[in-house]
Amino acid sequence: MTTSVDDRLSARLAGRVPELRGFREVQRLAYECAEAVAAQLGPGVSEREAARMQREWLRERGVRDWFHLPFAWFGDRTAFTNFRFPLQFFPTNRKLEPGMPFILDMAPILNGYTADIGYSGCLGPSPLHDRLLADLEAHRELILREVRERRPLREIYEDVERLMARQGYANRHRAYPFGVIAHKVDRVKQRRWAPTAFGFGTQSLRGLASDALHGHREGWSPLWSPYRFSDHPPQPGLWAVEPHLGFRGVGAKFEEILVVTDSKDPEESAYWLDDDLPHVRRWAEEKTA
Repeated sequence: MTTSVDDRLSARLAGRVPELRGFREVQRLAYECAEAVAAQLGPGVSEREAARMQREWLRERGVRDWFHLPFAWFGDRTAFTNFRFPLQFFPTNRKLEPGMPFILDMAPILNGYTADIGYSGCLGPSPLHDRLLADLEAHRELILREVRERRPLREIYEDVERLMARQGYANRHRAYPFGVIAHKVDRVKQRRWAPTAFGFGTQSLRGLASDALHGHREGWSPLWSPYRFSDHPPQPGLWAVEPHLGFRGVGAKFEEILVVTDSKDPEESAYWLDDDLPHVRRWAEEKTA
């Protein structure tokens, strides 16, 4: 008898992470938004317009708070070409053209549950972009395997980077603040008015700061980086993971939630929150084509 994803999720809900369903629902909503907005993109649409489309789509469905407001990157900005300052991450007037890659990145909060997702696409056929997307699958497998082995986060980061180098790519998540490949996400209190600062929800920033302070006392960090403060085994909780490949001005990534527990059962010690996501379906379809 085959066990469905929902059956496995229900079993986990009865265990150590009783709120997984809420996180999965908002993550699916975010990916649904990404696919809906991607279908509307065409020549002449700007990054700012694409970011606004994401905000409006999600607000129409009840989102009022954010881990961070939606981003959109087009062309060589998908590979963070020449990014040096945080303000360069924010959407610009760069307009989409035929053959251009794009990335939509959003982190909505709904009913207190947080998601943070990244969706890569291209306006028209691109064998190079297809190759980057296909090669991301190995990173998803490597990250899960080594988290289950309880390898230090810093070592897993280095292994991801080595895999990218073997594939012929540059590590573009190095360009993120602190070079992070992932960060923890948690529930936040639902409020009628949820202010943002520098594009980030203030509630989420306070939660991350609290985690950082708490983790510093206990020897762990809520940021998964190449630096010494990430030289510790995976901390139980929910991690938004985003390996980001770059090659000659073309970038591609996925971002989704990885669940880490303190279970001694390898399969239950870490698992992706949801395997029914656009990039996972794409890999499955390519294998059966």
